[in-house]
This record gives sequence, structure tokens and C-alpha cells, in this order.
Amino acid sequence: MFAKYKYYILLHSIIFIWGFTGILGKLIDLPPLNIVWYRFLIAFVSLMIGLKFLNLPTKIPNKKQLLATLLIGVIVAAHWVTFYKSIDLSTASLAVLCLSTTTLHVTWLEPLVMKKKFSWFEFGLGAIVIYGIFVVSKKFTNEDFLALGIGLTSALCAAFFSVFNARLAKDGVPSSAITLHEMGTGLLLLTVVLFFDDQINAHLFQITWEDFGWLLFLGIVCTSIAFLVTIDVVKKLGAFTVSLSINLEPVYTIILAILILKENQKLDVNFYIGAGIIIAVVLGNGIFKYYRSKQTDAKILQSEKDH
Repeated sequence: MFAKYKYYILLHSIIFIWGFTGILGKLIDLPPLNIVWYRFLIAFVSLMIGLKFLNLPTKIPNKKQLLATLLIGVIVAAHWVTFYKSIDLSTASLAVLCLSTTTLHVTWLEPLVMKKKFSWFEFGLGAIVIYGIFVVSKKFTNEDFLALGIGLTSALCAAFFSVFNARLAKDGVPSSAITLHEMGTGLLLLTVVLFFDDQINAHLFQITWEDFGWLLFLGIVCTSIAFLVTIDVVKKLGAFTVSLSINLEPVYTIILAILILKENQKLDVNFYIGAGIIIAVVLGNGIFKYYRSKQTDAKILQSEKDH
């Protein structure tokens, strides 16, 4: 029993750490593109070391699956860049609130990619989320609206790579190999972007020790270690429990943003009402799925007993 609680504590520690990634977008004094480039670089190198040490698979022998993984890496890069750009334009709270809509994008993507049945219930929840976004944005400036649009684009990218990664995992591709190749693709892509933007020079590496420390924390703790621990947690608690708990990430981030960045001084009551609506819908959807899966399991078990 204690061992299971240990994994629950580990899970919520990881989610809390992921909640901190949005805060780092404000604490690190670098452009969004540079932050993401460093995150890919540090994560790729530390993952290589970690996977080698743990003897986890790093190769994808199937060429079609390898190409798919590399393309998903491009989507991951787009997701991270748009996420940090949204933070740069507005607040960490707004960016992570946009990101909480990812699971609802998945509801229409999964039927297309995973051949699952379309859910009108989840479509209805999506409509409520749109209303929540309307409430949040009542007193927005033009820059806030731009940040909102970029943040929602980031959520869409997150939904795409989540569904495509699930498809690859279902086809037997190791999650460790998927993540390593996606980090490598993102690093290569952003290196090319920075090169053509004439940013591959000494100035790219002229950062403060404080920023360097936060970047190491972002790349190693928030990305590599969090990923490696998640693999073990998923094995012990199950994918559904983990995905349900991850819905708490925006709650952790908004609390951290209030405590560390004092964002409550920048955001009005409409933001928190709208945020409450969106978070309630996302959590409610997860809880509904949990109980529905329990009922399905019970029916299957009863059917097996009857036969």
C-alpha cells in the first residue's frame, strides 16, 4: 500500500514540476526561441545519458515509424515555442490555461487518428470551454488576445503530438526512443531556424548564471528526469490515472504564478471565473471517463462470469 502512495506522491511531484515550466518562461530572461533551443539541447544530452545508464531502448528500426517520430518532433518544437511566446506576450497563467484545452482537442483528433468513436458529450464540454475562454478574455488587450491565440495554437500542437505519440506507442515503438528522437529533431530544427536568423553566434551563449541554472532545471529536471520517472509511474499506476492527474497542472501553475510572479495583481476576477469553468470541465471530463471505464470493466467482468 505504501509503495502505491509513493508513486502517487511521485506523480504529483512531476505534475508540480511541469507546472513550474510556465513560471520559468518569465524567470528566464531570454527570447522564447532561445529558451526552447536550450531546453531541447539540455534535454537531448541528459536523456542520452539517462537512457544509456538505465539501458532503455533508443532506436526505432522501422523507417516509417522513424519518419513519423521525426515529424512529431517538429510539432513538439512548435508546441514549446508557441507556449513560451504566449507567456512572453502575457502571463504564465493565461498560457497554461490555454494548454489545459489540450485534452478537449484530443476528443476530435482521436476518432480520426485512433479510429475511436466520436463523443458528443466531450464535444459539449468543448463548447463550455469556449464559453470559459470568452469569460477569461472579456477585458483583454490586443496583446492578450494575441497571446490567447498563440496559447490555443500551442494546445492544438500538444493534442496532435499526444495522439500521434499514443499511436506510435500502440504500434510498439518504445516511449524512450520516441522522446529521444523528438528532442533531437526539435534541437536540429531550431538550430537551423536560429542559423538562418543569424543567431548562431557568441551572443547565443552569453547568458547569466541565473538563467543558466534555470535552463538546466528546465532541461534536466522538468524534461529528462520528469520523463524517465513518468515511465515508471505509468507502469505502476496506469496511463489513465496519470493522464487524469495531469489535468491538475494548470491549477499548480496558477498557484505558483500568484505566489512567485504576483500575477493576481495583473489578472481580474473574470480570468479566475473563466479559469474555474475551464479547469472544472477538464477535471470533470477526466473523472467521468474514470467512472465510465470502471463501469465498462465491471460489465466485462460480469460477462466473463456469466459465460
